[in-house]
Amino acid sequence: MSLLLDVKGLTKRYGGLTANAEMTFDVNEGEIVGIIGPNGAGKSTLFDLITGFQPPDAGRVLLDGRDITGLRPDRISRLGVARTFQKLKPFPDLTVTENVIVGALARTSDMKTARDQALESLAFVDLLEKRNHFARELSTGQRKRLELARGLAMSPRLILMDEVTGGVDQRTIAGLIELVLELKHRGLTIVTIEHNMQVIMRLADRILALHAGRRIAFGAPEQVRSEPAVVDAYLGTIDDAA
Repeated sequence: MSLLLDVKGLTKRYGGLTANAEMTFDVNEGEIVGIIGPNGAGKSTLFDLITGFQPPDAGRVLLDGRDITGLRPDRISRLGVARTFQKLKPFPDLTVTENVIVGALARTSDMKTARDQALESLAFVDLLEKRNHFARELSTGQRKRLELARGLAMSPRLILMDEVTGGVDQRTIAGLIELVLELKHRGLTIVTIEHNMQVIMRLADRILALHAGRRIAFGAPEQVRSEPAVVDAYLGTIDDAA
């Protein structure tokens, strides 16, 4: 597998608080890397730094060997990086299709192309029947799918997913897991933040564990799950996490 994303020593400080400290990890093309850690570990800040929503104080982000550190989010998205957000903020008074077209327009200025990509993405996430509904009419699980469709409409090489299964019931989680695995099967590279350990163990090829803004483990799921630092910081006990 070839290296697609290479994060080297990313650091972000807010006054006396270090949100990310010398964060280093890599993502190979076609794999799923999961990120775990308790609240406040620096997971979403790491996504902000990679996708240009915040500038790092130190470190670099390389995409396919190109330095994208500190580029604006729109420029990074045009290079093939999409992102979903933990806090769902669709445009409530736009239709489902219009919401996804907004995502597609990040990489194309042609409205017909954007609409075609939006409808294709909605079909993939099983929301095509809702395409003319207003976004405010969707359930939480459907909004998760809408957020994913908006990212996919950008035709990304790499997608960063923030809590794609968070806040939904078990039945909905199973469907979302299948969607993510199908995306991998289609060749998309994925980095996903998750709190649900069962979900991340099923999805991830490798796991990055964070605590207090620092990397405490990175490797194969079973290896990371059994790391004493991970158990202490995040899992409580291995039995509790089973």
